[in-house]
Amino acid sequence: MDKLIDLLPQLGEAAWETLYIVAASLVFGGIAGLVIGLGLYVTRAGSILENRVAFTVINVLVNIFRPIPFIIFIAAIQPLARLVLGTGIGNGALIFAISIGAAFGISRIVEQNLLTVSPGVIEAARAAGASPLYIIRTVLIPEALGPLILGYTFVFIVLVDMSAVGGYIGGGGIGNFAIQYGYRQFNPLVTWAAVLVVILFVQLIQFFGNALARKIMRR
Repeated sequence: MDKLIDLLPQLGEAAWETLYIVAASLVFGGIAGLVIGLGLYVTRAGSILENRVAFTVINVLVNIFRPIPFIIFIAAIQPLARLVLGTGIGNGALIFAISIGAAFGISRIVEQNLLTVSPGVIEAARAAGASPLYIIRTVLIPEALGPLILGYTFVFIVLVDMSAVGGYIGGGGIGNFAIQYGYRQFNPLVTWAAVLVVILFVQLIQFFGNALARKIMRR
């Protein structure tokens, strides 16, 4: 217990690092995933911008990158991180890898939630002469907003899991803290303290995500 008390400042710093890494990754990966998911939805057969070639290309790209285990992906993407960021290690490279890796998974969540929107609502907007961009902005996304929030809440929790392997490329966060001070120093109490922090994060995010989605879907 004394060792854990001594490590509380490092635990607090690791917790904030995890929040920073996950939040930044969610912003970049979330935006990219939304764009890719919209591309999948609007180009599929019968949709507002039907384009078989574009849909096939996007669909194949998503199917290639989405199943790659993140521990392999984070190593494979390092050369690109060096090219773009000038470094392949640290929190910046970790955020870069998580953002790209998560974007393809998020795109499927976006596509699936957009498919829940009633086709009749879309057809009514098309019949009224609305442009595709207007339909996306004022009909499609607002109608799917509640389920999308639940989907992004799920993604946040997945990103916490992905950030835990950041120590392999010199990144920080709760995962690195648990490995460095708990696992490698044979101190299970420290490891479980890190686990409890992660559980607390997940519970809080799930609670706020559920509450926000419920409020929007009741409108």
